[in-house]
Amino acid sequence: MINVVVADDELPAVEELAYLLSLDSRVGQIHRANSGAEALKALEEFQVDALFLDIHMPALSGLDIARVISRFTRPPAVVFVTADEAQALEAFELAAVDYVLKPIRPERLAESVRRVSELMEEESSQPEVVTVDQGGITKMIRRDEIRYVQAQGDYARLHTADASYLIRVPLNDLEQQWAPAGYIRIHRSYLVAMDRVDQVKLQTGKASVMVGGTDLPVSRRALPYLRERLAANRVRPL
Repeated sequence: MINVVVADDELPAVEELAYLLSLDSRVGQIHRANSGAEALKALEEFQVDALFLDIHMPALSGLDIARVISRFTRPPAVVFVTADEAQALEAFELAAVDYVLKPIRPERLAESVRRVSELMEEESSQPEVVTVDQGGITKMIRRDEIRYVQAQGDYARLHTADASYLIRVPLNDLEQQWAPAGYIRIHRSYLVAMDRVDQVKLQTGKASVMVGGTDLPVSRRALPYLRERLAANRVRPL
């Protein structure tokens, strides 16, 4: 399902577009915004796959929003819905998925949803990447290479098989963002990839997991959920 934000400074236009999108079985949650600022706020509060934006809005235009999200690691898809034909070139230079002219025809909007859906399928087949800094050099690492994450204050240290990287993201945020990818919190200081757990040690009063030769503690609070996940992954405790 595609979760979307619809943004237009004219309320009737927002409601019309939201209604037409709601008729498409591929569309899930629809969040409404009457300004560019509200659209950006929705991105902070909700999981959003696509933005359907009017170009001309006060303060923050649709093009301004597209420029802002272009700096995201995984920006949502952008579809411009506008009566202005003249901005199409600039819109596509900002990697817009589509440019729909008003008045909106349902079949034309369905084509936009199809393009967004195809883009999401392509991205889901590619491994998630994380931007890290190493000695002043910015590089990209695949998330599926990260075995576990260690909390270090407001930072998190990502551990791979042959290196570790410090990023300025709290462990609590990574716990929420990476849960769908199979990362679980086993301790206030550790997040682990379930498919990287080699062994689980259960002893009187304490538990731990072995990940790539490293022994990591498991808190009592996290142990019941860990056991549940181990059963699903068929990893036997020792």
